[in-house]
Amino acid sequence: MRYLLMLYADENAGAAIPPDQMAKAMEGMFAYQQALEKAGAFVSTSALGRTGDARTLRMSGGEIHTVDGAFVNQGGTLKVEEGPYAEAREQFGGLFVIECEDMDAAVKWAARCPAAQWGPIEIRPIVHTSSAKEA
Repeated sequence: MRYLLMLYADENAGAAIPPDQMAKAMEGMFAYQQALEKAGAFVSTSALGRTGDARTLRMSGGEIHTVDGAFVNQGGTLKVEEGPYAEAREQFGGLFVIECEDMDAAVKWAARCPAAQWGPIEIRPIVHTSSAKEA
């Protein structure tokens, strides 16, 4: 079973950390990745750009209908907004995708992640994964 570990942190506080201290923190994250790899639990990881560089797509108005098995918004307008959906103390800043036997094992791996020391980690089961090879 695959799980998504969503790492949250205060990006403004992170931006204030001196580069040498941030490099040390990232060494801990790399060591965590190596532990996942050694255990055969590592699938992928990525850091995310700052929320100020994000865009949010939002449908405004209209009604949702099903047409030939697909959801279609009729009469709505798709808008592009700058930045994240909502102001929050912590922002979604990075992720790990791991593979392990069950949620209990995923929780144990998340507890070992250094990011748990500075922000919450949300753990979500991945219901189905596909790749370009499968398409």
